[in-house]
Amino acid sequence: MASPPRWLSRYERGQRELVWQELRQLGGVVLEPEQAHEAQLVCDEMARRARQNIEAIVDQLSTDGYRFHTNDDEQTPVRPHTPPSADADAYVDWLAQRFAAVPMTLSSWVRIVGDVWLVGTHPAWASSASADPLVIELEGTRYPAGQSLREYIEDEWADRNERQADDPDNGLFVLPAAPDRFHKGNVSGGEPYGFVLPDGCVDGLFSWETTMPFVSYLNWVFSEGGFPWPSGDDDQWQVRHRLVRDLLPL
Repeated sequence: MASPPRWLSRYERGQRELVWQELRQLGGVVLEPEQAHEAQLVCDEMARRARQNIEAIVDQLSTDGYRFHTNDDEQTPVRPHTPPSADADAYVDWLAQRFAAVPMTLSSWVRIVGDVWLVGTHPAWASSASADPLVIELEGTRYPAGQSLREYIEDEWADRNERQADDPDNGLFVLPAAPDRFHKGNVSGGEPYGFVLPDGCVDGLFSWETTMPFVSYLNWVFSEGGFPWPSGDDDQWQVRHRLVRDLLPL
């Protein structure tokens, strides 16, 4: 582009879908110096809006008496939102070095949003855990200090490379970010949700039941109050009505 794209000001004025479309079409070209800074500003603003949404959802669920807990029989209490740690920037740098490139939206999420775990039980909606509650845990801040997320990722990456050596069509690596919707409901399920890496574009591909841009996934989840999957319980819609109020589109 010959002139500055003004993506941030247009995004803030409401041209969000058009801005994301332009950014995605650029692919890796967006990493060129004259465009990368402005693109990262858009991603950071997206992350601030997402964090505001998460805080609003957590506040409403807490008011409702929701119990945030682990996805197992013990149902150990879990902090639903943990802001980025002091090491968040270093962790993003490590991911970028390990995988050659990570999407800007992933970077913004780690640095601005933090880790989110909405799995739990709603007092007026017993099957809430089966509605695929939002979970995005990239820094792993809620796990004990002795459990290194970096080591886990290194092992997963090494296993993937070993499989690909035997089968070049094995596929791309998915950085784990969340259990799938079955595991969230304490039922044996499939592979974790996560980001397809390496990816040097603005908005990374998020792999869940299908694969789609991360921001598109988030907009869908927030349009359903953080619980996007139908649980088969009519009480879900009353809870959803309260949760979606005042949530911001990304």
